[in-house]
Amino acid sequence: MKFSEKWLREWVNPEIDSDTLAAQLTMAGLEVDALEPVAGAFSGVVVAEILSAEPHPDAQKLQVCKVNDGVETLQIVCGAANARPGIKIPCARVGAVLPGDFKIKKAKLRGVESFGMLCAEQELGMAESSDGLMELAADAPVGTDIREYLQLDDNLFELGLTPNRADCLSVRGIAREVAVLNKIPFVEPEFAPVAAAIEDVLPVQIDAGEDCPRYVGRVVRGIDIAKPSPLWLQEKLRRSGLRSIDAVVDITNLVLLELGQPMHAFDLEKLSGGIVVRKATEGEKLTLLDEQEIELRADSLVIADQTKPLALAGIMGGLDSSVGDQTRDLFLEAAFFAPDKLAGRARSYGLHTDSSHRFERGVDYALAERAIERATQLIIEICGGQAGPTIKQNGAEIPEPQAITLRAARIKRMLGMSLPNDEVVNIISGLGLDIKAEGEGWKVFSASWRFDIAIEEDLLEELARIYGYNRLPVTPMSANLEIIPKPEKLRPQSQIRRQLVARGYQEAVTYSFIDPALHEIVSEGGGIELMNPISADMAIMRDSLFPGLLKTAEYNSKRQQQRVRLFEIGLRFNGKAAGEQIPTLAGLITGRRSPESWNESGELVDFFDLKGDLEALLALSPSSVSYVAGSRKALHPGQSAQIVVSDKAVGWIGALHPSVQAKLDMPNSVYLFEIDLAVLTENRVPKFEPLSKFPEVRRDIAVIVPKAVAAQALLDCVKKAAGEQLHNLRLFDIYQGKGIDPERKSIALGLTFRDSSRTLNEEEVSQSVAAVVDALQQDLGATLRN
Repeated sequence: MKFSEKWLREWVNPEIDSDTLAAQLTMAGLEVDALEPVAGAFSGVVVAEILSAEPHPDAQKLQVCKVNDGVETLQIVCGAANARPGIKIPCARVGAVLPGDFKIKKAKLRGVESFGMLCAEQELGMAESSDGLMELAADAPVGTDIREYLQLDDNLFELGLTPNRADCLSVRGIAREVAVLNKIPFVEPEFAPVAAAIEDVLPVQIDAGEDCPRYVGRVVRGIDIAKPSPLWLQEKLRRSGLRSIDAVVDITNLVLLELGQPMHAFDLEKLSGGIVVRKATEGEKLTLLDEQEIELRADSLVIADQTKPLALAGIMGGLDSSVGDQTRDLFLEAAFFAPDKLAGRARSYGLHTDSSHRFERGVDYALAERAIERATQLIIEICGGQAGPTIKQNGAEIPEPQAITLRAARIKRMLGMSLPNDEVVNIISGLGLDIKAEGEGWKVFSASWRFDIAIEEDLLEELARIYGYNRLPVTPMSANLEIIPKPEKLRPQSQIRRQLVARGYQEAVTYSFIDPALHEIVSEGGGIELMNPISADMAIMRDSLFPGLLKTAEYNSKRQQQRVRLFEIGLRFNGKAAGEQIPTLAGLITGRRSPESWNESGELVDFFDLKGDLEALLALSPSSVSYVAGSRKALHPGQSAQIVVSDKAVGWIGALHPSVQAKLDMPNSVYLFEIDLAVLTENRVPKFEPLSKFPEVRRDIAVIVPKAVAAQALLDCVKKAAGEQLHNLRLFDIYQGKGIDPERKSIALGLTFRDSSRTLNEEEVSQSVAAVVDALQQDLGATLRN
């Protein structure tokens, strides 16, 4: 929000300087981002009139002007294209000093003497750039100091407001804050209602009442659009960052800045029948004021007549019904649009306007009629004309003020001090809220312009803010704290992170919103589409952590990172079960197995590097873990497996599909895993087992099995057949090649037997091994390899 200090002081004028006012606003939560003068430091510049402008005899782009400065007629050489007889402009006399300590002296330009300088806004420090001379009003008094005429001894404030303070997107709202901060009355200027001089009305019908609870309109006939906006109006707009267009548009913009109520003016002759506030028909076309044609969606709210849409409600008006040079009759509108209904609609069309900025945050729902009266008053005062009666139409129930209980004991507890009752009442009432004493506290009623005050804590924030954060006592916190037990069976996420970092991984934090194109090639489908995405490439909620890790790996790979090891802990969103969010751990490796070194050969990682890292994480899991060959869209069909814990599928591990790798332009194979975090947060609680005093006996066997037999199936069969004395089982060799049927493979197993109470004899071990061999033959078609 940008405004001029003089305009603010028309509403409320505390006896403090500009810097103190800026500090005061900032400490009250209305951060002042910039405080600067409206014009540069200059002197000796007056209002002057160009009497004649003749071409320079020796320069094509220069003119020799005769200028009346109120004292004498000066000859000034000027290069501005808009220099012409009859206009009034700022003139820097000889001896004047312009911003940057630039002194005006008598000069000779291409052989012609020049006694001064005609100025543009840029040369006076009033704008960053200018197209030509600054043209003043036709009634500007010649000879008057330009600083006095334009009231340039003024400052510009620019506030960085938080979204909850929509009420301060107006001079009225800021003035209310300044008044309560300085303990002075806030008295709004009186705007006398304009009595109806004609009976003309335009019927209004609200079909979308939930979106538009209130609509106010008025017909004004017989205006003279050619009359220019007065200087005071143009200057207020200019100092707020808006340019003057015509008197009617300027007035609606002034009401927007002054009261905070967006308004729009329609050319009455361009309307067919009455006004209809409705939802758009899918595919309807509307050309906006910026000449952009948009195709409307069915969820958009429009202001229409009986035949066509006229404006995108709360965002921007339409070009076809806009006020133009031939406009004589107007229909003024002011409305209250529900903030939650309008939020995001402007951005969905790639738009952001002053109106949408305010309506999305909440406009005072009791302000529309007052704004219509103010605009009507100014239009008739400046452009003439006659006004009809005000039309008021409600589409839904207008919000009622909420009653909030404020307790004195709560103030002391939350602010660390007691505030005098008079101080509480003065602050709350100074904010425009009604307050009544009730028991040991007060009953406070919210105001129509404060959408952020709904509960007692909101009032406590207001008390602290207005009383002054720097005046609140600083006291050490004290509390009776209990030590919360940490069950040993639960593993904290920090331990998982440390373990992965110790294995060379780096943690990544990626967006939960992903690119639909990446979702299409990586995810299984069923993603949740956002209705109001931040951007087109962040339009779907991720159903996997793979996309974020892949984009991060791609980014690093393209920046010559030869060894990438990443992990992320975050939420993935189940599109098939609305609202379900699953805490997940995902990891990715690609590139070199080890950091570059003189004793490393530069081998690349493979599937088993990643599987080893995952097994290290699962080593303390109390449940059995197995890997079942499977296929997933993003993974290589021959190098991927489902992670199964206690017969439940909890994740995936595998190599990235070659087609996805090619689309991401990754130079080396990429390996990923993704697993439900809940599996890893369960720890196997260690318990003591006495060491056996008796020796172990190991037997190695090699069996030949069909290629299709999974190693896990082999291990499960051995464990089942070997009996309780099997202490350890290791698969230590897989062989395919010479001497083995191409359709079969040889697997070597190491079986370690031990009994905690005695020494096993040869016969017992041999019986167990024989039982294993028999089970493998019968269940898996295995044969003992000689």
